[in-house]
Amino acid sequence: MPRTPAPHPEPALPATPGTADPTGEGLGHGLRTRHLTMMGLGSAIGAGLFLGSGVGIATAGPAVLVSYAVAGVLVVLVMRMLAEMAASVPSSGSFSVYAEQALGRWAGFTLGWVYWFTIIMVLGAEITGVAGIVTGWLPGVPQWGVALVVVAVFAVVNLAGVRRFGELEFWFALVKVAAIVVFLVVGVLLVAGLLPGTEPVGTANLLGHGGFAPMGVGGVAAGLLVVVFAFGGIEIVAIAAAEARDPQQAVGRATRTILWRILLFYVGSVAIMVLVLPWDAPVLQQGPFVAVLEVAGLPGAARLMEAVVVIALLSAFNANVYATSRMAFSLAGRGDGPRVLHRVSRRGVPWVAVLVSVAFGLVAVGLNAVLPDTLLGILLNAVGAALLVVWVLIAVAQLRLRPRLAAEARARGEQMPLRMWGYPWLTWATLAALAGLVVLMLADGTARGQLLSTAGLVAVVVGVYGVTVLVRRRRGAAAG
Repeated sequence: MPRTPAPHPEPALPATPGTADPTGEGLGHGLRTRHLTMMGLGSAIGAGLFLGSGVGIATAGPAVLVSYAVAGVLVVLVMRMLAEMAASVPSSGSFSVYAEQALGRWAGFTLGWVYWFTIIMVLGAEITGVAGIVTGWLPGVPQWGVALVVVAVFAVVNLAGVRRFGELEFWFALVKVAAIVVFLVVGVLLVAGLLPGTEPVGTANLLGHGGFAPMGVGGVAAGLLVVVFAFGGIEIVAIAAAEARDPQQAVGRATRTILWRILLFYVGSVAIMVLVLPWDAPVLQQGPFVAVLEVAGLPGAARLMEAVVVIALLSAFNANVYATSRMAFSLAGRGDGPRVLHRVSRRGVPWVAVLVSVAFGLVAVGLNAVLPDTLLGILLNAVGAALLVVWVLIAVAQLRLRPRLAAEARARGEQMPLRMWGYPWLTWATLAALAGLVVLMLADGTARGQLLSTAGLVAVVVGVYGVTVLVRRRRGAAAG
């Protein structure tokens, strides 16, 4: 649990745009715009799309397209708010720093450690997923052996410097994006009947089998709960902005490029699935991408998509080690974590934070092996809705910081490098939509359990913060 150094004043906004906050001192600055762009695309295109889209289709039928569109627009708005703040105040602590600046130190502490814990648990799930697939290819290799190799390789990658990390993540993401583009091209040809032995599919699958929305509006709402968190991961762009060569321009260009492409990839891919196959076809739940490619007559589709999923999981693991280490580094620099996590190598890497992240990832793998249905299930359930907490506090922080950021830009005779559309109305509309999502989760049994578990996690972290405040006061009184 975080150790508590002496209290510090609330961080002030930088005097000039593009200047990282004090907690980023010593970090490298080797990331380029292309790195940020592909990192954002790659982080949001993962197992949630390659595997989870079939679950969404089974939940809502073809109307899951509406669920994806609504979720996508919501994520676009949240990320635009985050990009506005990141372009003006690049910070390795990203939304944790903005929450602290907007709401106070408690908010930065809470959001930072909730996010750290969430992504640590995700690291364990990603390693487990990779190990499961690889041992299917190589039955003689134990899963723990695969996990150790993955951890060792990506620990080295992250310790080698941010430029090398960014380059590897660029190529990982490029493979995933290329796979989606190829799938979209093949899917369009299949829908149009332009592949050998195929005819135009028409709308029989889209509108048949109970209609476009066989489960009604309730199905669309249930589908929204299934698909909305699949977009998580794009926030790494804002975290990485602090280590970009030109953070002010890089984060703006990257987010403008990323958001609409991700929406196209998700909605386009799912549209092809529900056009080519009946929504209630069992093969869609087993593997939607494989099912469509097999209809197209492509041999080896299943093994090819397994390889793509492995790359997606490895890419996500690599990016999440980076995200957790930078968040821990920022928290330590602000006095809200152990000071040792703020140590930086000669290559500008917070090496202790990186090693701690991969070590806890291995602990999560161990929990998965020893307690798959008990403790690990509880922990994973607790992080199920944590992304919702992040989004809400991003919106609240942007709502409060926008006037300050705009005023400081005017005082310098400049304009803000990036602005949220329709402020403050679209920000309020986004908060209302997030509140509606909470209501939907409370009405759904599974989602309600995740929401309540996440609320419990937040309460624990807030309680820890309260304890640290009391400790600071007692130390201050004793010193006085």
